Parts: sequence; C-alpha cells; structure tokens
Amino acid sequence: MTKREPPTKEATVADVARAAGVSKAQAARALGGYGAVSEQVLSLVVAAAEQLGYRPNQLAKSMNTGRSNSIGVVVGDIENAHFGLALRGISDEVRGAGYTVVLVNTDEDLAAEAAAVQELLQQRVAGLIVAPCSSTETSHLEAAQAGGRAVVLFDRGIHDLALDTVRVDFEHAALRVGRLLLDAGHRRIGYVSSQRARAAYAHGMDLGLSPVADRVEGIERAFREAGAEWDPALVKLNATSDDALASACAELLDRPDPATAVVCSDSLIALGVLGQIKRRGLRIPDDISVVAYDDFPWTELIEPPLTVVAQPVYDMGREAARALLRRLGHRVPAEQLPLRANLIERASVGAPSPAADRIPQS
Repeated sequence: MTKREPPTKEATVADVARAAGVSKAQAARALGGYGAVSEQVLSLVVAAAEQLGYRPNQLAKSMNTGRSNSIGVVVGDIENAHFGLALRGISDEVRGAGYTVVLVNTDEDLAAEAAAVQELLQQRVAGLIVAPCSSTETSHLEAAQAGGRAVVLFDRGIHDLALDTVRVDFEHAALRVGRLLLDAGHRRIGYVSSQRARAAYAHGMDLGLSPVADRVEGIERAFREAGAEWDPALVKLNATSDDALASACAELLDRPDPATAVVCSDSLIALGVLGQIKRRGLRIPDDISVVAYDDFPWTELIEPPLTVVAQPVYDMGREAARALLRRLGHRVPAEQLPLRANLIERASVGAPSPAADRIPQS
C-alpha cells in the first residue's frame, strides 16, 4: 500500500511576516487591505505571500474587519449583454485585489433591488456596485452608505446622493443620432427603452441621471436645432418584458402615421424591435430605419448591419471596480478610463418613404 503523504500545513500570517522580515501586525494590514503600510513593507509581504502560497482565512478576515472578500453587484437585467460585459470588467479588476463577485439580478424592480442590497450587506460584502432602477427612491442605498459600506453607482446616477458614479458621456453621440436621422429626412422617430416610469413620457420629464435621459435629450436637441418638435408619444418606456416591448412596437408601427425610424436603448431591446419589424414584413432601411445602442458582434453580422452607438462597456465595469477598490483602501491608479460613446454608421439608416413628412428647411 502506498504511504499517504501528510497534508501540507497552510502558511499563516505569522509565516508570511517571518519570511518578509516584518511584524505580524504589518503583514496582517498588508494582506488584509486595511490600515497603513509603506510601499516597501507591502512589496515584501506580497512577495513572501506568493512564495509561501499564502491563502487568507476569509472567515477570520470577515470577523476582524466586518467584511468579506466579496463584492456585491446589483443589476437590472443580466440577460442584457450590456450588464454581462460590464460584469466581466468588474470581475477581472477585483480578482487581482483578492475579491470575488456576488451577482444579483432585480428585473429593474425597486423592491427586489432593496432586498438584494439588504441581503448582500448581511453577507458582509466588502462593497457594492449598483445600477439603480430609481433615481428618487434610494433609502436602501443611503442606509448602506450611512452604515459605512462602500457603494459605487454604475450606468445611472442619483441626484443629491454623494456616491461615486461611473457613467458614459452620451451628449455628443446622442446628438449625432438625432442629426443623422433628421438629415435623412425622418421626423417620426421612435425611442424604446426598458427604463421604468410611472407615466407616459412628456417633454421635460425627469428621467434622472440615466443614459436614457441623455439619449432622449440628444434627439430633442437635434429637433430644436432643425426647428421642429419631437412628438413625445414616440418615446416608449417600461419595455421590461416581451409583451411590453411588443405593445410599444405596436404603438409605434401600427398607428396611422407610424414611426419611420426607431432608436433602441440597448441590444436586447434592439433584438425585440427587429423581431417585431420582421413580423410586419417591413424592410430595413427601405420601410423603417433602426439605430441601436451598444455594439455587439451580431449587430454587424445581420443584414443590413445596424447603425449603433458603441460604448466602452467593459471599461465601464473596470472603472466601477477601480472606484470601489479605492474606497476600500486599495492602491488603484487615480486616472479614470475615458468613457465616451461613439456613433458607428452602417446600413440600417436610409431615407423614409416619399410620403413621410420632411423637416422644414430654414
């Protein structure tokens, strides 16, 4: 019978301290990511830990610091590839700092989001990255902040709440979308989004610090520049399910004066809108033009390829993670990644049918 080797003893903080030639307290601070240590001590401890194969006792760390090695991420719809790619960026960034990610999907429901935040806090996550579904009902996030937990907002901001917020600058790209469609002759431009709202869209409605607010404002500004007014009934919010999206498309495409172009708030919305267009036997761009936000490979592979607004989603996730790590005391470069959107023109935008209304020429 082969003799079984005795299990190898795992390295402890004391072992790392001896190998690095520093005190146990210094090694604990360096390995735990709390307190102050010099760059020299940090370098010695990290090198010793790698040499010894040190693995931290996460239960002990949680008991000592009041937090675990997990980061809570709360998003509205993980089926949306936008959030999936952002999550990859978050995960890649925090892994290097010794954290794992706990993901919660809320279906853009406020009660589910509040419950998720509470559950993650009870799990002692080190911090939270949240894509909030409301810019006004934020007591759960305020409570997390007041309790000393690091919180970073992703994709959407909140008025009057001092939290790090990672968002893309859509001002120029959204204006270009409006100008592109107007210059092609479109006047009835639909916009479809899953953003929740308690009422139908009206000019001046507060959509919070959200990408939707920026994109709608960009199109409205383009209309103002052209001396025309955008019909608010063409903005369809609350497209949070297949049925709701089908209803929004019906209101845009089946009316007596149907939309001649549709702007889709994200790639998941775009797929649903394209399906509704196909069911009606409409051709792109001969019968209707389409623009989508987010540039994923399929948008270029379909026929015709979609005109899109590309945004650095992966880098958004990385920047959100960096902001959180800085809040947790990690040495993360202070410079921010450039988060700007860019319009990519392809073949899904053309002139409307001859019967379509035209923008008055000045």
